[in-house]
Amino acid sequence: MLPPVSNSSGMHRSEDLGYLRLIDTRTRGPRYDVTPLFADGRAFAQLIQDLAGRCADVGYDVVAGIDALGFILGAALALHARRGFVPVRKGGKLPVRAQRETFTDYSGQEKTLELRVGAVGPGTRALVVDEWIETGAQVTAAVTLIERQGGVIAGIAGIHMDGNPTTRRLAERYPCRVLSGWLVGRSLDD
Repeated sequence: MLPPVSNSSGMHRSEDLGYLRLIDTRTRGPRYDVTPLFADGRAFAQLIQDLAGRCADVGYDVVAGIDALGFILGAALALHARRGFVPVRKGGKLPVRAQRETFTDYSGQEKTLELRVGAVGPGTRALVVDEWIETGAQVTAAVTLIERQGGVIAGIAGIHMDGNPTTRRLAERYPCRVLSGWLVGRSLDD
């Protein structure tokens, strides 16, 4: 069993997160592949249970999942918590009127996220979910879209969050709940 960890709320949890070893770290480029973890039913169920536990103190009405792998994690978390799911799409995917936000991703490429107009009502508390938060730019774009519609960011959740100035600003402004990364003092190599 891994040692107890704490997150930004100061909660301490003693969890066996051995399933994180299913994440393929032997990949080309800067990204890891989480799909082997998602493909293992028991491990995926435990991941969702553990992440939901980390988010238990965050009051939210909906889960806003970021396209694409944030959809998988976010939809499962929304189902587990019996909350609605709001998809934050990649630019150009929605067939309806949408608000857009452009950002530069981890690879240095300019990307766009979009959110259906009216997807989040004023005062709706959203938990923003992405599977892997590298630079924080994509999450920041999703936050901007939700807040532009009058939504309130209740928190941010994911499997992992890298430490950098943008993710630190996000953590100062919003409750952030992750299973690995600088916030919890655990890397996938532990």
